[in-house]
Amino acid sequence: MVFSMIKDRNIWIRNVYYMLAYAFEELKKNNYEQIAHEEFEHIQDLFAEILYKGVSAQLKCGLHREYINRVEDLPLLKGRLDIRGTIANQMRCRNVLCCEFDDLSENNLFNRVLKTTLSLLCHERNVSSVRKAELRTLLPFFSGVDEIDVRNIRWNDFVYQRNNQMYRMLMNVCYFIIDGMLMTTETGKYRMATFSDEHMCRLFEKFVLEYYRLHHRELSPNPDRIEWNIYSKDAMVIDLLPAMQSDIVLHRGDQSLVIDTKYYSHAMQYHFDKPTIHSANLYQIFTYVKNLDVKDTGNVSGLLLYAKTDEDITPDLSASFGKNHIRVRTLDLNQEFSGIASQLEEFLKW
Repeated sequence: MVFSMIKDRNIWIRNVYYMLAYAFEELKKNNYEQIAHEEFEHIQDLFAEILYKGVSAQLKCGLHREYINRVEDLPLLKGRLDIRGTIANQMRCRNVLCCEFDDLSENNLFNRVLKTTLSLLCHERNVSSVRKAELRTLLPFFSGVDEIDVRNIRWNDFVYQRNNQMYRMLMNVCYFIIDGMLMTTETGKYRMATFSDEHMCRLFEKFVLEYYRLHHRELSPNPDRIEWNIYSKDAMVIDLLPAMQSDIVLHRGDQSLVIDTKYYSHAMQYHFDKPTIHSANLYQIFTYVKNLDVKDTGNVSGLLLYAKTDEDITPDLSASFGKNHIRVRTLDLNQEFSGIASQLEEFLKW
């Protein structure tokens, strides 16, 4: 089959799928793999297909259920008796008990987010009519689930356990969809914006990390916290310093490579029409490298990795700062995935 060559924000849509597949291992399983061989006009169409297959698979296992606290007036006692509520019923001459109990329900946060996202995609103009029809076939299975105001979703509130691990990837896809929406003041409806730089930046970072984790576990790829290499032992001084959290650090013997990933619509900054590397980015990777190399051995190097844009001039730098070497390179996401993998492997030779 022919892969989709359609681009969205300077990247082939099918390569967004590959990045998602590395970021979320679940996409490499079951019936997701055939998505890579389908054509998508828009990024929203890709998300719709991923969500359709993911929710369909989840329905076969059954929707996740949680105990929900409920308070109801019942003729017989169920759960705990609410004394105040029962007295209030008696005063209104209602011969019922006010009961508080836990009910195992599908109407929980996970499923409410799923139903809301499915409904939004059914009205998204960049989702094909065929995929909208597929999504609508899923909605009857959520008849007992309420929708949720997307502005009230607190994504950090999700707690994953053994019985709801399949929801982790689905919730991440829902986050990309919902967080990329705008409210139109004219109609009060939600409409998806183009996949933003912020979304791509997070996905790009996660993709590079998971690529090295999958193919080069011997390098112990991790987003390491780097401590400030300062002489002061004053705890108050240390607490005032900002935390340094690297995107990726690779280790081979006594050698370390710090990788900081960046995704911008414009990879270069301009001052009086002169293109230069983003100064804040260069200061950042320099600080990471110098503070990680505590003994100043020169065994720590840095790579500032940008996603390639359509700009004629792209970041390209190789320089020694004292004993440490720092490179600035671009990764071309608008090519066959084998080429992307080849570039990532090339960086390891450093």
